[in-house]
Amino acid sequence: MSNMAKRSNLILMLLGSALLLTCCGSKTEPESSETTQTTAAVTTVSVTTAPPAETTVTTTAATTVALSPERNPLTGEKGFNAAAVGKRPVAVMINNVRPALPQYGIAAADVIFELPVEAGITRMMAVYADYTAIPDVCSVRSCRYYYPLLCLGMDAVYCHWGMDQTIAKDTLLRTGIDHFDGANYTGSLFFRDESRKKTYAIEHTGYLKGSALPDMLTKTGIRTELAPEYRQPLFHFSEEQIPLSPEQTPTKEIQLNFSNAYYSTFQYDEAAGNYKKLHSGSPHMDLHTNTQLAFENVIILQTDIHTREDGYLMDVALTGGTGFYAANGGIQPITWTKDAETAPIRLFAESGEELTVSPGKSYIGIIGAEKNIRY
Repeated sequence: MSNMAKRSNLILMLLGSALLLTCCGSKTEPESSETTQTTAAVTTVSVTTAPPAETTVTTTAATTVALSPERNPLTGEKGFNAAAVGKRPVAVMINNVRPALPQYGIAAADVIFELPVEAGITRMMAVYADYTAIPDVCSVRSCRYYYPLLCLGMDAVYCHWGMDQTIAKDTLLRTGIDHFDGANYTGSLFFRDESRKKTYAIEHTGYLKGSALPDMLTKTGIRTELAPEYRQPLFHFSEEQIPLSPEQTPTKEIQLNFSNAYYSTFQYDEAAGNYKKLHSGSPHMDLHTNTQLAFENVIILQTDIHTREDGYLMDVALTGGTGFYAANGGIQPITWTKDAETAPIRLFAESGEELTVSPGKSYIGIIGAEKNIRY
């Protein structure tokens, strides 16, 4: 199918309105930002989408597909730790500004979310299915209200270091989500990396000590068993890798332009069968493993994102919208829903049927509906 035809289909796909979570607040926590204007080098077709029309998305009911116990519930891959079956995942906030690079511990994540925060920068959330096997993770950063809402949809324990004192604080208190704040657990679960303190600003040196997490969960009495309604895979995974299908447009490179200075690029490695991630034009590396981030699945979720009334923090609608799914060297349009704060994200193909996702690690980028996506 031609790219022109794909764009025509996308116009028809722009359905569903997003309910904004609003709450007045003030700027209370300055963040590092950069204003350098960087031009992204791309060789593929540019696709710019408009905001979703105010129309209800019609989808078919999803059927829960239970994985066998040896499969990782976040990736659908075989070889999962038997002791971790039925246990809650853990999500860690990751600083993603250039002065904080390279991070470490992120290559081990099963899923990585990336969303915009203030001043055109992004922040990531790394999610680990087995809380007993999390490495040290750096650098840990503060909460923005939409990240715990994503955690609630996975029944994940949320780890962060600080928060804005307005809507993020209100959301943590209102939802009662189980979470660890580095400001309260410094020296027991969260630490400062002494070697990084020599060359990094202090806000880029905080790390979560992964080996301390199991004991801390026990000491604090936080539930480690998944609630019954979350005992199914994150997505509708196939048993094996899905070959390139007629619904997909072949593409070797995908780019999400969060801002002029911050963009994420994914280059398909045919030999490895995954997408290598670049951070604003440079390979996105894990310092401790010296490996580039790689994902079998690239999931792009478009929604309404705009600056709040305080002129600083962001509002992100998390009820649904349009997007794209890329795997095995091809990309296709999708729709998505999140029916409640505690509901998981669900993905749907153009047909309205629940999307079948290849097993493997997933990158999930949530981006403004008006932002440029290139492939």
